[in-house]
Amino acid sequence: MSEEILINVTPRETRVGVVENGMLQEVHVERASRRGYVGNVYKGRVQRVMPGMQAVFVDIGLERAAFLHASDILRPQAPGAAEGAEASAGGNGHVPSISELVHEGQEIVVQVVKDPIGTKGARLSTHLSIPSRYLVLLPHAKTLGISARIEEEEERQRLKDVLTSLIGENPLGYIVRTNAEGQTAESLAFDVTYLGKVWRVVQENIAKAKVGDRVYEELSLPLRSLRDMLNDDIEKVRVDSRETFEKVVKFVHKFMPHLDDRVEHYSGERPIFDLYGVEDEIQRALKKEVPLKSGGYLIVDQTEAMTTIDVNTGGYVGTRNLEETVYRTNLEAAQAAARQLRLRNLGGIIIIDFIDMTDEEHRRQVLRMLEKGLARDHAKTTVYPMSALGLVEMTRKRTTESLERQLCEPCPACGGRGTLKTAETVTYEIFREITRAVRQFNTEKLLVMASPKVVGRILEEESVAVAELEEFISKSIRFQAEEHYSQEQFDVVLL
Repeated sequence: MSEEILINVTPRETRVGVVENGMLQEVHVERASRRGYVGNVYKGRVQRVMPGMQAVFVDIGLERAAFLHASDILRPQAPGAAEGAEASAGGNGHVPSISELVHEGQEIVVQVVKDPIGTKGARLSTHLSIPSRYLVLLPHAKTLGISARIEEEEERQRLKDVLTSLIGENPLGYIVRTNAEGQTAESLAFDVTYLGKVWRVVQENIAKAKVGDRVYEELSLPLRSLRDMLNDDIEKVRVDSRETFEKVVKFVHKFMPHLDDRVEHYSGERPIFDLYGVEDEIQRALKKEVPLKSGGYLIVDQTEAMTTIDVNTGGYVGTRNLEETVYRTNLEAAQAAARQLRLRNLGGIIIIDFIDMTDEEHRRQVLRMLEKGLARDHAKTTVYPMSALGLVEMTRKRTTESLERQLCEPCPACGGRGTLKTAETVTYEIFREITRAVRQFNTEKLLVMASPKVVGRILEEESVAVAELEEFISKSIRFQAEEHYSQEQFDVVLL
């Protein structure tokens, strides 16, 4: 299978696409306006100690001083504590006075745990943590933790055994992340090596840094994507920005030198996403309907509670019999649904409504096709057996907002419902509002302002009803079309 990573960079936005056999499978977006400081590590200086708040303000080079509470300050290990135990301000339930922990003017290495909001500065911690694909490095804690979301005791023990053998006498601590479930010892060994290299670089940076310098930055989207996705299966990484290309080359050379030759700079005149049809795919991924080659189609509906995918045969009539037609459509739909989940980055509970099949073997094959399609998904998925109604329930780990929620906002005309009241419905609402208005207020004339479509309908199809209404209320009514009004919007003005 041919797999490539495409990186498209513009001044305010970076996009990463994953293309398999010429088809877009994943797309990730990062905008400059939304990049925060969380995860970054700085060398700071204590500006002001506030004993009454058990906190200090620290200058880390940002616009406002950042806030560090005593409970977030790492303490020297207490005498008699177990070797390598985590040293923290709250380790034994007692938090010493802030004045005992730090003093004004002291240089201190801190990590941002909360971005500045409004008039408040960033929130800091001295408990550093550096993530990789499957692990989180805790450089000041000789601990080995397993994510609570990995529930099977056998798998938890396996991961613990693998990590214990990998780290040996390594004085660093690690947390095994949820997506490490089922991963091989080789994958985890790669992460241990990667994190070791990152921490050595951070230590070198700390040694030569001045106050306000950033010594570790949570990776930007291009580098984060390579950290999480670049492996031996990726044939090429194409970057359309010379500056980003140079950063990518340095990153890959430092942490994955055996994959150096996979990275190349794309300098073609045609935009890289146009060349691979990615722009068109993104536009299609924002629509509800997904056409299938056979003539069938999917309807993808994302709601707060869950995402539903409905399978329809459409214009596909098959060649043999109904059962065969349904089976072929469902097989193609299973493949397409797996791709759409990745492409749209849909998470949480997902229900796929396949067309009913009577053959048990056909049902098994469709489920197998779905699982096969999901096998390459980086997000963790769980698929449950098909119900008697042909429904497949599944879950997909939610990592970030879906593509639609990143790129779109609710329609102002319908408020996100996805439907508008018909012109006929709005017409009768206007008639009711006119009747209500003349009962409440004394007026001779009324002016109704509404969308051109509604006004057109009233003057043509409802002209008789308008005449009857004028006679009933003994007032004259004038209608005025307003181009900027939505179909549901209208005003009844008393003259």
